[in-house]
Amino acid sequence: MRVYFSVDMEGITGLVDSHDVQPDGRDYEHGRLMMAEDVNAAIRGALAAGATGITVNDAHGPMRNLRSDLLHPVARLIRGKPKSMGMLEGLDDTYDAAICIGYHSRAGTSGVLSHSFMGHEIEDLWLDDRPVGEIGLTQATAAALGVPVVLLSGDDTACAEMTAWDSAVQTVPVKYARGRFAAELRPVAEARDAIEAAVNATLSGALPTGLPATGPTTLAVRWQSAAVAATLLDLPGVTARDDRTVEISGPLPDVYRQFRVWMTVATALTNQPPYC
Repeated sequence: MRVYFSVDMEGITGLVDSHDVQPDGRDYEHGRLMMAEDVNAAIRGALAAGATGITVNDAHGPMRNLRSDLLHPVARLIRGKPKSMGMLEGLDDTYDAAICIGYHSRAGTSGVLSHSFMGHEIEDLWLDDRPVGEIGLTQATAAALGVPVVLLSGDDTACAEMTAWDSAVQTVPVKYARGRFAAELRPVAEARDAIEAAVNATLSGALPTGLPATGPTTLAVRWQSAAVAATLLDLPGVTARDDRTVEISGPLPDVYRQFRVWMTVATALTNQPPYC
């Protein structure tokens, strides 16, 4: 059994503020340690369930947060950027399951460090007119690649978002949001034990097979800046819904790859902090 881990940072045990998750933050090194230990707990659960191959993709920000010397020695680590598939780099249908560790809720929610991909620059996303964030777009793209997302860890709002998107996915809340930069934290040992046990139980059970075929899909993004939307209209296939909202249609994961290009364009045009 091959298992793929996509690891973000905002939903990691104990982390609540940008200083915990950004390279220039005063508590970033502590955040890196906490991130590695959540992943290691998940890896232990996967190994107990019989996993024979494990790949971990560092999916947060600069995508070089996880230290290989702190990671469980059985895991292969995908680190750094750019990556054409970003948070799902390296995923293909040779994997039996995908697991999301440390994920956060979408922009506009009250979850810890909530946003959608680019801090405040992306105000809203819709996948086939259904509101979506990193959680839903990751799940849908993984399914299009032939791999089911089977478990997610994060704060309680991220877990609720995952359940609303796909109720078949198991969730592990490691903290409970008390605002965008505050949370009630589960004790560290308790949270790690919960991750390990949930991964073990989920992978030991029957995994989804024969995922439904995905046809053309439409992704729409509302940007804070009208300049970003206007510039993206120069790309083939991109159309406008309004002055700040653009969309594109096509099969996943092609649409996901196109969205990665959109973010590169937006980054070149704007210079906003990820959280404020």
